[in-house]
Amino acid sequence: MMSLKLKPLLLLALLSLTFNAHADTTTDELVRRLDLLQKEVEQLKRQLAEEKSTRQEQVAAVQTAAQDTHAEASATTIGGYGEVVYNNYRNKSVKDQADLQRFVLFFGHRFNDKLRLYSELEVEHALVESGQGELGLEQAYIEYNLHPNINLRAGLMLMPLGLLNETHEPSTFYGVQRNEVESRIIPTTWRELGIGVQGNVLDGLEYNVGISTSLDASKYTNAANSVRGLRSEGFQAAANDLALYAGLNYRQPGWLLGAGLFTGNTAQNGVGSTSSTALEGKNARVTLWDVHGKYSIGDFDLQALYARGTLNDTLAINQAAGITAGANNNAAPKSFWGGYGQVAYALWKKGEMRLSPFVRYERYDTQASVDTGFTKDPLNNERVITAGANFNLSRDVVFKADWQNYQTDNRKDRFSIGVGYQF
Repeated sequence: MMSLKLKPLLLLALLSLTFNAHADTTTDELVRRLDLLQKEVEQLKRQLAEEKSTRQEQVAAVQTAAQDTHAEASATTIGGYGEVVYNNYRNKSVKDQADLQRFVLFFGHRFNDKLRLYSELEVEHALVESGQGELGLEQAYIEYNLHPNINLRAGLMLMPLGLLNETHEPSTFYGVQRNEVESRIIPTTWRELGIGVQGNVLDGLEYNVGISTSLDASKYTNAANSVRGLRSEGFQAAANDLALYAGLNYRQPGWLLGAGLFTGNTAQNGVGSTSSTALEGKNARVTLWDVHGKYSIGDFDLQALYARGTLNDTLAINQAAGITAGANNNAAPKSFWGGYGQVAYALWKKGEMRLSPFVRYERYDTQASVDTGFTKDPLNNERVITAGANFNLSRDVVFKADWQNYQTDNRKDRFSIGVGYQF
Protein backbone atom coordinates (compact mmCIF):
# COMPACT_ATOMS: atom_id res chain seq x y z
CA MET A 1 0.00 0.00 0.00
CA MET A 2 1.22 3.51 -0.93
CA SER A 3 2.33 5.53 2.09
CA LEU A 4 0.23 8.48 3.34
CA LYS A 5 3.05 10.90 2.52
CA LEU A 6 3.08 9.86 -1.16
CA LYS A 7 -0.67 10.23 -1.76
CA PRO A 8 -0.80 14.09 -1.57
CA LEU A 9 2.16 14.31 -3.96
CA LEU A 10 0.44 12.07 -6.47
CA LEU A 11 -2.81 14.05 -6.19
CA LEU A 12 -1.02 17.34 -6.83
CA ALA A 13 0.74 15.83 -9.81
CA LEU A 14 -2.53 14.62 -11.26
CA LEU A 15 -4.14 18.04 -10.84
CA SER A 16 -1.14 19.63 -12.55
CA LEU A 17 -1.40 17.22 -15.43
CA THR A 18 -5.12 17.90 -15.77
CA PHE A 19 -4.60 21.63 -16.04
CA ASN A 20 -1.83 21.06 -18.57
CA ALA A 21 -4.14 18.84 -20.61
CA HIS A 22 -6.61 21.72 -20.86
CA ALA A 23 -3.68 23.74 -22.09
CA ASP A 24 -3.66 21.78 -25.36
CA THR A 25 -1.63 18.72 -24.08
CA THR A 26 -2.56 15.54 -25.86
CA THR A 27 -3.95 12.38 -24.34
CA ASP A 28 -0.77 10.48 -25.23
CA GLU A 29 1.31 13.01 -23.38
CA LEU A 30 -0.90 12.65 -20.32
CA VAL A 31 -0.50 8.87 -20.36
CA ARG A 32 3.26 9.19 -20.77
CA ARG A 33 3.51 11.56 -17.79
CA LEU A 34 1.35 9.27 -15.63
CA ASP A 35 3.65 6.34 -16.43
CA LEU A 36 6.72 8.38 -15.48
CA LEU A 37 5.06 9.48 -12.25
CA GLN A 38 4.10 5.89 -11.37
CA LYS A 39 7.69 4.75 -11.91
CA GLU A 40 9.00 7.52 -9.67
CA VAL A 41 6.49 6.55 -6.98
CA GLU A 42 7.56 2.88 -7.18
CA GLN A 43 11.22 3.85 -6.98
CA LEU A 44 10.56 6.02 -3.95
CA LYS A 45 8.71 3.15 -2.24
CA ARG A 46 11.64 0.82 -2.87
CA GLN A 47 14.06 3.35 -1.40
CA LEU A 48 11.91 3.73 1.71
CA ALA A 49 11.66 -0.06 2.08
CA GLU A 50 15.44 -0.42 1.76
CA GLU A 51 16.01 2.29 4.36
CA LYS A 52 13.56 0.61 6.73
CA SER A 53 15.29 -2.75 6.27
CA THR A 54 18.69 -1.17 6.91
CA ARG A 55 17.43 0.49 10.11
CA GLN A 56 15.95 -2.83 11.32
CA GLU A 57 19.25 -4.60 10.70
CA GLN A 58 21.12 -1.89 12.60
CA VAL A 59 18.73 -2.15 15.57
CA ALA A 60 19.00 -5.94 15.57
CA ALA A 61 22.79 -5.72 15.51
CA VAL A 62 22.80 -3.31 18.47
CA GLN A 63 20.42 -5.56 20.43
CA THR A 64 22.51 -8.65 19.70
CA ALA A 65 25.67 -6.86 20.76
CA ALA A 66 23.99 -5.70 23.97
CA GLN A 67 22.79 -9.22 24.72
CA ASP A 68 26.24 -10.66 24.04
CA THR A 69 27.83 -8.02 26.27
CA HIS A 70 25.33 -8.77 29.07
CA ALA A 71 25.85 -12.52 28.72
CA GLU A 72 29.61 -12.06 28.83
CA ALA A 73 29.37 -9.75 31.84
CA SER A 74 27.08 -12.11 33.76
CA ALA A 75 29.07 -15.29 33.02
CA THR A 76 31.06 -14.77 36.25
CA THR A 77 29.17 -14.00 39.45
CA ILE A 78 30.36 -12.92 42.89
CA GLY A 79 28.42 -13.16 46.14
CA GLY A 80 28.97 -14.06 49.75
CA TYR A 81 27.86 -13.83 53.36
CA GLY A 82 29.21 -12.93 56.76
CA GLU A 83 28.29 -12.78 60.45
CA VAL A 84 29.49 -10.97 63.54
CA VAL A 85 28.54 -12.28 67.01
CA TYR A 86 28.85 -11.23 70.63
CA ASN A 87 28.52 -13.81 73.43
CA ASN A 88 28.00 -12.80 77.07
CA TYR A 89 28.21 -15.81 79.42
CA ARG A 90 26.35 -16.04 82.70
CA ASN A 91 29.33 -17.82 84.27
CA LYS A 92 31.99 -15.13 84.58
CA SER A 93 34.78 -17.72 84.54
CA VAL A 94 34.05 -18.08 80.84
CA LYS A 95 35.42 -15.35 78.56
CA ASP A 96 32.84 -13.10 76.94
CA GLN A 97 33.68 -12.73 73.30
CA ALA A 98 33.04 -10.65 70.20
CA ASP A 99 34.01 -12.26 66.93
CA LEU A 100 33.78 -11.74 63.20
CA GLN A 101 32.83 -15.37 62.98
CA ARG A 102 32.75 -15.82 59.22
CA PHE A 103 33.41 -13.93 56.03
CA VAL A 104 32.67 -15.94 52.91
CA LEU A 105 33.00 -15.06 49.24
CA PHE A 106 31.16 -16.95 46.53
CA PHE A 107 32.59 -17.20 43.02
CA GLY A 108 30.63 -18.79 40.20
CA HIS A 109 31.29 -19.02 36.50
CA ARG A 110 29.13 -20.17 33.58
CA PHE A 111 31.34 -21.62 30.85
CA ASN A 112 28.33 -22.28 28.61
CA ASP A 113 24.65 -23.17 28.92
CA LYS A 114 25.49 -26.57 30.43
CA LEU A 115 28.76 -26.16 32.34
CA ARG A 116 29.23 -24.16 35.56
CA LEU A 117 31.64 -23.68 38.46
CA TYR A 118 30.56 -23.08 42.07
CA SER A 119 32.98 -22.12 44.85
CA GLU A 120 33.03 -20.50 48.31
CA LEU A 121 36.12 -19.21 50.10
CA GLU A 122 35.78 -18.72 53.87
CA VAL A 123 37.79 -16.80 56.44
CA GLU A 124 36.88 -17.58 60.06
CA HIS A 125 37.58 -15.25 63.01
CA ALA A 126 38.79 -12.36 60.83
CA LEU A 127 42.40 -13.46 60.28
CA VAL A 128 44.73 -16.40 59.80
CA GLU A 129 47.87 -15.97 61.88
CA SER A 130 50.07 -18.10 64.12
CA GLY A 131 47.65 -21.00 64.16
CA GLN A 132 44.64 -18.77 64.75
CA GLY A 133 41.64 -18.37 62.48
CA GLU A 134 40.93 -20.50 59.46
CA LEU A 135 41.05 -20.03 55.71
CA GLY A 136 39.35 -22.71 53.66
CA LEU A 137 37.11 -23.62 50.79
CA GLU A 138 33.54 -24.44 51.73
CA GLN A 139 32.88 -25.82 48.28
CA ALA A 140 34.49 -25.89 44.85
CA TYR A 141 32.89 -28.08 42.23
CA ILE A 142 32.02 -28.30 38.56
CA GLU A 143 28.43 -28.98 37.50
CA TYR A 144 27.47 -30.25 34.04
CA ASN A 145 23.87 -30.48 32.91
CA LEU A 146 23.49 -33.95 31.36
CA HIS A 147 19.70 -33.72 31.11
CA PRO A 148 17.04 -31.24 32.30
CA ASN A 149 16.68 -33.44 35.41
CA ILE A 150 20.28 -34.64 35.82
CA ASN A 151 23.31 -32.53 36.83
CA LEU A 152 26.73 -34.16 37.13
CA ARG A 153 28.86 -32.71 39.95
CA ALA A 154 32.55 -33.24 40.77
CA GLY A 155 34.80 -31.53 43.30
CA LEU A 156 34.46 -30.35 46.90
CA MET A 157 30.76 -30.53 47.77
CA LEU A 158 28.56 -30.02 50.83
CA MET A 159 26.95 -33.25 52.02
CA PRO A 160 23.15 -33.25 51.57
CA LEU A 161 22.15 -33.88 55.20
CA GLY A 162 19.94 -31.76 57.44
CA LEU A 163 18.53 -28.30 56.89
CA LEU A 164 21.64 -26.19 57.51
CA ASN A 165 24.54 -28.00 55.85
CA GLU A 166 23.72 -26.90 52.31
CA THR A 167 21.89 -23.67 53.25
CA HIS A 168 23.64 -21.95 56.16
CA GLU A 169 23.69 -18.23 55.33
CA PRO A 170 22.84 -16.22 58.49
CA SER A 171 19.59 -14.82 57.10
CA THR A 172 18.26 -18.36 56.50
CA PHE A 173 18.18 -19.60 60.12
CA TYR A 174 16.94 -18.37 63.49
CA GLY A 175 19.33 -17.59 66.30
CA VAL A 176 22.76 -16.00 66.54
CA GLN A 177 24.57 -19.36 66.41
CA ARG A 178 23.81 -22.37 64.26
CA ASN A 179 21.85 -24.90 66.29
CA GLU A 180 23.81 -27.47 68.33
CA VAL A 181 22.37 -30.60 66.71
CA GLU A 182 23.41 -29.46 63.22
CA SER A 183 26.84 -28.50 64.52
CA ARG A 184 27.72 -31.52 66.67
CA ILE A 185 25.70 -34.43 65.24
CA ILE A 186 25.58 -33.25 61.60
CA PRO A 187 28.85 -31.33 61.49
CA THR A 188 28.18 -28.18 59.46
CA THR A 189 29.68 -27.17 57.14
CA TRP A 190 30.48 -30.75 56.16
CA ARG A 191 32.07 -31.08 52.75
CA GLU A 192 33.86 -33.91 50.97
CA LEU A 193 35.63 -34.44 47.66
CA GLY A 194 33.52 -36.57 45.38
CA ILE A 195 31.41 -37.07 42.29
CA GLY A 196 27.65 -37.40 42.06
CA VAL A 197 24.41 -36.45 40.38
CA GLN A 198 21.71 -34.01 41.46
CA GLY A 199 18.37 -33.04 40.00
CA ASN A 200 14.59 -33.39 40.15
CA VAL A 201 12.58 -36.50 39.32
CA LEU A 202 9.12 -35.14 40.04
CA ASP A 203 7.62 -31.72 40.62
CA GLY A 204 9.34 -30.57 43.83
CA LEU A 205 11.24 -33.83 44.51
CA GLU A 206 15.02 -33.25 44.51
CA TYR A 207 17.71 -35.94 44.79
CA ASN A 208 21.46 -35.67 45.42
CA VAL A 209 23.54 -38.90 45.43
CA GLY A 210 27.17 -39.82 44.90
CA ILE A 211 30.47 -41.21 46.11
CA SER A 212 32.97 -39.19 48.15
CA THR A 213 35.91 -39.30 50.48
CA SER A 214 35.01 -40.71 53.89
CA LEU A 215 35.90 -39.50 57.38
CA ASP A 216 39.32 -40.22 58.87
CA ALA A 217 39.32 -42.09 62.22
CA SER A 218 42.99 -41.29 62.84
CA LYS A 219 41.93 -37.67 63.50
CA TYR A 220 39.64 -38.55 66.43
CA THR A 221 40.31 -36.49 69.58
CA ASN A 222 37.07 -35.23 71.15
CA ALA A 223 33.76 -36.89 71.98
CA ALA A 224 31.96 -33.56 72.53
CA ASN A 225 31.57 -33.11 68.78
CA SER A 226 30.97 -36.78 67.84
CA VAL A 227 32.58 -37.24 64.40
CA ARG A 228 33.06 -33.56 63.53
CA GLY A 229 36.82 -33.73 64.04
CA LEU A 230 37.12 -36.60 61.55
CA ARG A 231 36.39 -34.39 58.52
CA SER A 232 39.20 -33.84 56.02
CA GLU A 233 37.50 -30.85 54.31
CA GLY A 234 39.32 -31.62 51.06
CA PHE A 235 42.80 -31.18 52.57
CA GLN A 236 44.96 -34.12 51.43
CA ALA A 237 42.02 -36.36 52.29
CA ALA A 238 42.73 -40.03 52.97
CA ALA A 239 41.04 -41.96 50.16
CA ASN A 240 41.81 -45.62 50.89
CA ASP A 241 38.19 -45.93 51.99
CA LEU A 242 35.41 -44.03 50.25
CA ALA A 243 31.82 -43.27 51.23
CA LEU A 244 28.34 -43.05 49.74
CA TYR A 245 25.98 -40.14 50.32
CA ALA A 246 22.35 -39.47 49.42
CA GLY A 247 19.84 -36.71 50.02
CA LEU A 248 16.17 -36.46 49.16
CA ASN A 249 13.97 -33.36 49.64
CA TYR A 250 10.37 -32.83 48.64
CA ARG A 251 9.36 -29.18 48.42
CA GLN A 252 5.94 -27.65 47.93
CA PRO A 253 4.72 -24.10 48.66
CA GLY A 254 4.91 -23.63 52.42
CA TRP A 255 6.58 -26.90 53.39
CA LEU A 256 9.53 -29.26 52.97
CA LEU A 257 10.16 -32.88 53.93
CA GLY A 258 13.55 -34.52 53.53
CA ALA A 259 16.14 -37.09 54.59
CA GLY A 260 19.87 -37.64 54.20
CA LEU A 261 22.38 -40.51 54.53
CA PHE A 262 26.16 -40.85 54.67
CA THR A 263 28.05 -44.13 55.14
CA GLY A 264 31.72 -45.08 54.75
CA ASN A 265 34.69 -46.75 56.44
CA THR A 266 36.78 -44.28 58.47
CA ALA A 267 39.75 -46.59 59.21
CA GLN A 268 41.54 -45.77 55.91
CA ASN A 269 43.54 -49.01 56.43
CA GLY A 270 45.64 -47.25 59.06
CA VAL A 271 47.19 -44.72 56.65
CA GLY A 272 45.02 -41.69 57.32
CA SER A 273 46.27 -38.30 58.43
CA THR A 274 48.15 -40.11 61.20
CA SER A 275 49.40 -43.64 60.46
CA SER A 276 48.24 -46.24 62.98
CA THR A 277 48.60 -50.01 62.93
CA ALA A 278 45.54 -50.15 65.21
CA LEU A 279 43.34 -49.17 62.26
CA GLU A 280 44.89 -51.48 59.66
CA GLY A 281 42.25 -53.74 58.10
CA LYS A 282 39.49 -52.39 60.34
CA ASN A 283 35.96 -51.54 59.29
CA ALA A 284 35.37 -48.45 61.39
CA ARG A 285 32.27 -47.60 59.40
CA VAL A 286 30.33 -44.46 60.19
CA THR A 287 26.67 -44.30 59.21
CA LEU A 288 24.81 -41.05 59.77
CA TRP A 289 21.25 -40.30 58.71
CA ASP A 290 18.62 -37.67 59.36
CA VAL A 291 14.99 -36.76 58.70
CA HIS A 292 13.84 -33.15 58.68
CA GLY A 293 10.88 -30.94 57.89
CA LYS A 294 9.71 -27.33 57.66
CA TYR A 295 6.19 -25.97 57.52
CA SER A 296 5.02 -22.37 57.15
CA ILE A 297 1.41 -21.50 57.85
CA GLY A 298 0.40 -17.85 57.94
CA ASP A 299 3.00 -16.02 60.02
CA PHE A 300 4.16 -19.21 61.78
CA ASP A 301 7.31 -21.08 60.77
CA LEU A 302 7.74 -24.60 62.18
CA GLN A 303 10.90 -26.69 61.89
CA ALA A 304 12.07 -30.08 63.20
CA LEU A 305 14.98 -32.47 62.67
CA TYR A 306 16.22 -35.80 64.03
CA ALA A 307 19.67 -37.29 63.30
CA ARG A 308 21.41 -40.48 64.43
CA GLY A 309 24.84 -41.96 63.79
CA THR A 310 26.80 -45.13 64.54
CA LEU A 311 30.54 -45.81 64.48
CA ASN A 312 32.07 -49.31 64.30
CA ASP A 313 35.41 -50.61 65.59
CA THR A 314 35.62 -47.89 68.23
CA LEU A 315 38.06 -50.09 70.23
CA ALA A 316 40.55 -49.63 67.39
CA ILE A 317 39.79 -45.90 67.17
CA ASN A 318 40.36 -45.48 70.93
CA GLN A 319 43.62 -47.42 70.69
CA ALA A 320 44.81 -45.25 67.79
CA ALA A 321 43.95 -42.12 69.82
CA GLY A 322 45.67 -43.42 72.95
CA ILE A 323 42.40 -43.61 74.94
CA THR A 324 42.34 -46.53 77.38
CA ALA A 325 39.45 -48.02 79.33
CA GLY A 326 38.73 -46.23 82.59
CA ALA A 327 41.44 -43.64 82.00
CA ASN A 328 39.16 -40.79 80.89
CA ASN A 329 35.68 -40.12 79.56
CA ASN A 330 36.62 -39.12 76.01
CA ALA A 331 35.99 -42.50 74.38
CA ALA A 332 34.90 -42.64 70.74
CA PRO A 333 31.10 -43.00 70.54
CA LYS A 334 29.57 -46.18 69.21
CA SER A 335 26.37 -44.19 68.69
CA PHE A 336 25.31 -40.53 68.82
CA TRP A 337 22.05 -38.73 68.13
CA GLY A 338 20.16 -35.47 68.40
CA GLY A 339 16.97 -33.68 67.48
CA TYR A 340 15.21 -30.35 67.83
CA GLY A 341 11.92 -28.58 67.31
CA GLN A 342 11.53 -24.87 66.60
CA VAL A 343 8.67 -22.38 66.33
CA ALA A 344 8.99 -18.83 64.96
CA TYR A 345 6.33 -16.16 64.45
CA ALA A 346 6.47 -13.03 62.26
CA LEU A 347 5.17 -10.59 64.88
CA TRP A 348 5.63 -7.43 62.78
CA LYS A 349 6.16 -6.87 59.04
CA LYS A 350 6.67 -3.84 56.83
CA GLY A 351 7.91 -4.36 53.32
CA GLU A 352 10.95 -6.63 53.59
CA MET A 353 11.44 -5.76 57.27
CA ARG A 354 10.12 -8.17 59.86
CA LEU A 355 10.49 -9.02 63.53
CA SER A 356 10.30 -12.76 64.25
CA PRO A 357 10.54 -14.11 67.83
CA PHE A 358 11.35 -17.82 68.07
CA VAL A 359 11.95 -20.62 70.55
CA ARG A 360 13.91 -23.83 69.98
CA TYR A 361 14.31 -26.99 72.09
CA GLU A 362 17.27 -29.29 71.39
CA ARG A 363 18.19 -32.68 72.79
CA TYR A 364 21.42 -34.42 71.84
CA ASP A 365 23.97 -36.96 73.06
CA THR A 366 27.31 -37.06 71.25
CA GLN A 367 28.38 -40.11 73.28
CA ALA A 368 25.16 -42.11 73.54
CA SER A 369 27.03 -45.43 73.85
CA VAL A 370 30.70 -46.47 74.18
CA ASP A 371 32.63 -49.72 74.40
CA THR A 372 32.42 -51.79 77.56
CA GLY A 373 34.89 -50.57 80.17
CA PHE A 374 34.99 -47.02 78.82
CA THR A 375 33.16 -44.15 80.52
CA LYS A 376 30.98 -41.41 79.05
CA ASP A 377 31.17 -37.72 79.79
CA PRO A 378 27.76 -36.71 81.24
CA LEU A 379 28.19 -33.20 79.78
CA ASN A 380 27.81 -34.66 76.30
CA ASN A 381 24.18 -35.56 77.07
CA GLU A 382 22.56 -32.16 76.80
CA ARG A 383 19.28 -30.27 76.55
CA VAL A 384 19.27 -26.70 75.25
CA ILE A 385 16.49 -24.11 75.17
CA THR A 386 17.06 -21.08 72.94
CA ALA A 387 14.69 -18.10 72.87
CA GLY A 388 15.22 -14.94 70.89
CA ALA A 389 14.28 -12.96 67.79
CA ASN A 390 15.46 -12.16 64.29
CA PHE A 391 14.97 -8.64 62.98
CA ASN A 392 15.32 -8.54 59.21
CA LEU A 393 16.11 -5.16 57.65
CA SER A 394 15.74 -6.95 54.31
CA ARG A 395 15.68 -10.52 53.11
CA ASP A 396 19.48 -10.50 53.13
CA VAL A 397 20.41 -8.48 56.25
CA VAL A 398 19.41 -9.56 59.75
CA PHE A 399 20.04 -8.55 63.36
CA LYS A 400 19.67 -11.31 65.95
CA ALA A 401 19.48 -11.69 69.73
CA ASP A 402 18.87 -14.76 71.89
CA TRP A 403 19.30 -16.38 75.29
CA GLN A 404 20.46 -20.01 75.58
CA ASN A 405 20.04 -22.25 78.60
CA TYR A 406 22.07 -25.48 78.80
CA GLN A 407 20.46 -27.78 81.32
CA THR A 408 23.49 -30.08 81.85
CA ASP A 409 26.49 -27.76 81.44
CA ASN A 410 25.24 -24.37 82.62
CA ARG A 411 28.68 -22.81 82.10
CA LYS A 412 27.54 -22.46 78.48
CA ASP A 413 24.48 -20.35 79.35
CA ARG A 414 24.77 -17.11 77.40
CA PHE A 415 23.13 -14.05 75.90
CA SER A 416 24.15 -13.39 72.31
CA ILE A 417 23.62 -10.71 69.71
CA GLY A 418 24.72 -10.75 66.09
CA VAL A 419 24.37 -9.34 62.63
CA GLY A 420 24.48 -11.30 59.40
CA TYR A 421 24.20 -10.60 55.69
CA GLN A 422 24.36 -12.26 52.31
CA PHE A 423 24.59 -10.89 48.79
